[in-house]
Amino acid sequence: MAENKKDVRDTYTIYDDQTIGKVQIADEVVAIIAGLAATEVEGVASMAGNITNELVGKLGMKNLSKGVKVDVLEGVVCVDLSLNLSYGFSIPQTCKKVQEKVKAAIENMTGLQVSDVNISIASVELEEVK
Repeated sequence: MAENKKDVRDTYTIYDDQTIGKVQIADEVVAIIAGLAATEVEGVASMAGNITNELVGKLGMKNLSKGVKVDVLEGVVCVDLSLNLSYGFSIPQTCKKVQEKVKAAIENMTGLQVSDVNISIASVELEEVK
């Protein structure tokens, strides 16, 4: 019975109108929004993840929420990102842009309030020499 609880995703009600119905969003969806917004910022090479996520990515199956941890409590979101940055970009400036873009994307798309966007730099990627 404990295994069934792992299969259940956390969902949050973002809209509830008893005449029409309610809208719920899974935490993984919020994580995907955050990951996509972060990778759109110039200077972000990729999201960093654990070894399992890296292997899955190399096999061609994308995990769009890799490197993202999302906590939602009473409509307030805290996001933790793990990023690989491109060499030559300012880390503080790039991270500030990521924080702003992730916050705006989540708030605009879900209506949830973002309290924190915490970033960990996992590595700096160099350009491949061809």
